[in-house]
Amino acid sequence: MKRIKISDLLQSSKVGDEVLVKGWVRTYRSNRFVALNDGSTINNIQAVIDFENEDENELKRITTGASVAITGKLVESQGQGQSVEIAVNSFEILGDAHPDEFPLQPKKHSLEYLREIAHLRPRTNTFAAVLRVRHAMTFAIHKFFNDKGFYNIHTPLITGTDAEGAGEAFQVTTFDLKNVPLNEEKEVDYKQDFFGKETSLAVTGQLEAELAALGLSEVYTFGPTFRAENSNTTRHLAEFWMIEPEVAFADNNDNMDLAEEMLKYCINYALKNCEDDLAFLNKRLLDEDKSKPEADRAGDLFEKLNFVAGNDFERITYTEAIDILRNSKPNKKKKFKFVINEWGADLQSEHERFLVEKHFKKPVIISDYPANIKAFYMKLNEDGKTVKAMDILFPGIGEIIGGSEREERHDVLLQKIEAQNIPMDSVWWYLDTRKFGTVPHSGFGLGFERLMLFVTGMGNIRDVIPFPRTPKNAEF
Repeated sequence: MKRIKISDLLQSSKVGDEVLVKGWVRTYRSNRFVALNDGSTINNIQAVIDFENEDENELKRITTGASVAITGKLVESQGQGQSVEIAVNSFEILGDAHPDEFPLQPKKHSLEYLREIAHLRPRTNTFAAVLRVRHAMTFAIHKFFNDKGFYNIHTPLITGTDAEGAGEAFQVTTFDLKNVPLNEEKEVDYKQDFFGKETSLAVTGQLEAELAALGLSEVYTFGPTFRAENSNTTRHLAEFWMIEPEVAFADNNDNMDLAEEMLKYCINYALKNCEDDLAFLNKRLLDEDKSKPEADRAGDLFEKLNFVAGNDFERITYTEAIDILRNSKPNKKKKFKFVINEWGADLQSEHERFLVEKHFKKPVIISDYPANIKAFYMKLNEDGKTVKAMDILFPGIGEIIGGSEREERHDVLLQKIEAQNIPMDSVWWYLDTRKFGTVPHSGFGLGFERLMLFVTGMGNIRDVIPFPRTPKNAEF
């Protein structure tokens, strides 16, 4: 007999059919009722064992965490909470989970504890729900861009360019670190390394995506990126996933339109296709809210998602944002950790969240930032002091997207590269594209895990990726 997924079985109208299900035991009570889950849905199927001649030793092996195969008749449920259940004819233990050793007994576990056993997190309702939503958001991203005629580009994970200029990259080398070769100047001789030059894990695929866009017009990347930033906040990972579209013949207004459309598409996709998982995550949030002060409560997840999906984002310039922040009560009363005194300040998360959550109470897109706090590839405005950048800020998250119109003018880009002392031998190919049929073009980067934080309502970025990589943590 062919196994049927529990998600399909719960939607089946074939009462009376003989079925085979396989999964993991969530609970077993009264030596009679088995709650079984196979990961295909947040919901369990109840299997009822009702025969006297079963081996008692075999029944004792039905414990929380054990994997079993159950054959029986699909019948209308006599209890509450499910429409159908399985009247068991036979069962087989596929894998034991000894109660004195299995760390996921049927009780509430803290998220901190579950991070320590991340290899078992997918067995819990919370993380199974998060991972199913993560899959749905991955599919939604690809579907969104595919339906708009974009081409997916695989950009290098190993690079000789620090595109962000922050110097927070993981070095890649095959050198024996106990015997690193030196040149005549007593510096590391990278010519002897595997790639013949200094290389690192990529912090972005943007620069290479731009090259593709200047031939294919509309492209996007979706891949892992790496930053060696020694940060242990709830918003940072050392390894995370980025979506980076690049569009030829598009200015920064087109860029903002595309980013807003994509975010709304993903949220609507989740609302339509992840209802059961979002309902479970929402109940979890609301239960947690009961023990929190009102100011710290997350609120209803569905209301938040529907509000963002159904309203236009507020669009303001950096200068307008600074004026709002400078005149705000938290700034005047010095309640901000980073007080805003003058134009040119780099906006911090507390400033971004104030604009979104307190002032406008909706997502905000800020454009036209000071050139000296943004990357070299962003297009310089006519005023000579700001660039055509744009950041999208979300409630509870802060910055979720950063992007810009790219500097396509060869002479201006060359000046910026020289002013920031970027080695020409690492970006000559990028500069080259501005010599041969250059065009205005724009793009942005979406941190996938930050989108996941917003859609799931989870509070820590380590809980929306299967195996988080953070300072001092590369387990599993």
